[in-house]
Amino acid sequence: MSATSSTSSSTSNGVDVAMSGLASGMDWSTLISELAQAERAPETQWEANQTTLNEQNAIFTTISQDLTTLQSDTEALMNSSLYESCLASSSNTGVATATAATGATVGSFTFDISHLATASQLNGSQNVAQVLCPNDDTSNVTIGSAGFSTPVTAGTFTVNGQQITIATTDTLQSVFNKISTATNGDVTASYDPTSDEISLTSTNQQPVVLGSDSDSSNFLQVAQLYSSSDKEGSDGNYSITSGGSLGSVLLNASISDSNLLTPVTGSGSFTINGVSFNYDASTDSLQDIMNDINQSAAGVTASYDVQNKQFVLTNNSTGDNGVSVADSSGSNFLAATGLIGGTSSLALGKNCLYTLNGGTTSLESQSNTISDASTGITGLSVTALTPGSTTVTVATDYSTITSAIQSFVNDYNTVQNYISAQSATSTDSSGDVTAGLLTGDETASDIASSLRTTAFAAATVPGLSSAMNQLGDLGITTNGQNNTISLDTATLNAALTNSLSSVQSLLSDSTNGLAVQVNTFLTDTIGDKGTLPAHQATLTQQSTAINTQISQLETKISNDTDQWNSEFDAMEQAYATMNQTLTYLSQDVTNGTL
Repeated sequence: MSATSSTSSSTSNGVDVAMSGLASGMDWSTLISELAQAERAPETQWEANQTTLNEQNAIFTTISQDLTTLQSDTEALMNSSLYESCLASSSNTGVATATAATGATVGSFTFDISHLATASQLNGSQNVAQVLCPNDDTSNVTIGSAGFSTPVTAGTFTVNGQQITIATTDTLQSVFNKISTATNGDVTASYDPTSDEISLTSTNQQPVVLGSDSDSSNFLQVAQLYSSSDKEGSDGNYSITSGGSLGSVLLNASISDSNLLTPVTGSGSFTINGVSFNYDASTDSLQDIMNDINQSAAGVTASYDVQNKQFVLTNNSTGDNGVSVADSSGSNFLAATGLIGGTSSLALGKNCLYTLNGGTTSLESQSNTISDASTGITGLSVTALTPGSTTVTVATDYSTITSAIQSFVNDYNTVQNYISAQSATSTDSSGDVTAGLLTGDETASDIASSLRTTAFAAATVPGLSSAMNQLGDLGITTNGQNNTISLDTATLNAALTNSLSSVQSLLSDSTNGLAVQVNTFLTDTIGDKGTLPAHQATLTQQSTAINTQISQLETKISNDTDQWNSEFDAMEQAYATMNQTLTYLSQDVTNGTL
């Protein structure tokens, strides 16, 4: 911080005499600045101390975060569910997979799956789409807006090596004419309204060859015309016919223009599994309605089968559950889409059937995920993938417990290593010693030592009935060099395998468990009323106090500077007056008036 000295603006006979030294010859402005800077000298040390305090506070914040992580580890070790962790494995993962919840029944269980669960499916009537040419008038059908399942694109396609160019505004009959013209009558095209198929027939008793790499229109594909289906007739001529009916429902057009065989107009509603759906045939598309169904609580998935020209509703859940549908009064949406009446049919889903441990009675599950509600085996979930046999084994998940203990060891060492690093001193090549920011800090030292003694103070933990009564029994030992610890996993695995209950007691006994004791220490250290928050609050207060000291000193310097300026200004005025008087006297002497 710095202050700028100021001077008053006094004049004598029109001459500014407040400029530093103008009358006195003394550069008092610089002198005032130097006096202020000298008075400011303590701030340098204060600011250095403040920097140290802030850095220490930041270090303690990191320590607090590390201790919080360590406390999460102790809480995990105190939780009884940790020692009930289970793993499930399947001897034949192609038949079924398995998972086990905490506290699952340990043992081996053989599943013989005879039938997988399936979902109920309402299959609508087939061929609910209008045929391409209901009146067999191909001259009135524009290929760009016809009811093909895929829109026809403009471009070229090839028949018998001859290229035919079409536009989406062409009628189906004009396309037929172009085929005949391009092939000099060797191939004729026709449409059958009964089968809703297009046929290409040779007139020269030669096979019909379709397509070329240079084709840019998809007409042949949309019309389902492929050279591989070329057949020779009794007259020696060959023909290629569409692979199925061509008229299809237009899912993205408005319902009234969707090419349904039975038109739907106006607005209405229908229900599926008790959920109501509204539609406006002039603005909604069939795809819009299917999206509404699929995103609703009706519990079904609506789809459209292009090959069979039928709508299908499939239950989202497997098992013997039906699908109920109904058109509201005055509406015909479900009837027009074939989901009611006609040849629509409901294929009921089946439950998963299996036997357990060689039993003769078949058990059932509505889902292919067989839960303990079906098997009676607590905590076991088996997902059936295909009929067959597999043995599921449920065992204690020692790896989860090992991982929790290893996390405790790692995070314990993280805290101790960090405190040691911040408390250490270093010596450079010249022999100069540099202290760490926490060197000599009692709070940091107490945390490190108390954490160590809480876990390792006693050779044995009193009050435990089990043979395991110290961390060394779990393979956790100090290294004798610093505050860190290490874990011998072989010793730990043996302890877990041979005496899991003793491991649990050593760590989580509500009174004497080591994890419980460490957790209590951590709460006393980093809790709301802990020693670490209190210490950090003190550091913050000390840093804030320095800000106050600096502010107060700057106020004093500013006041002193104003006073010095005022005093020197008065001196300058006196010098100016004296100089002016001397000038007058000198003039009088020179002029002989004195």
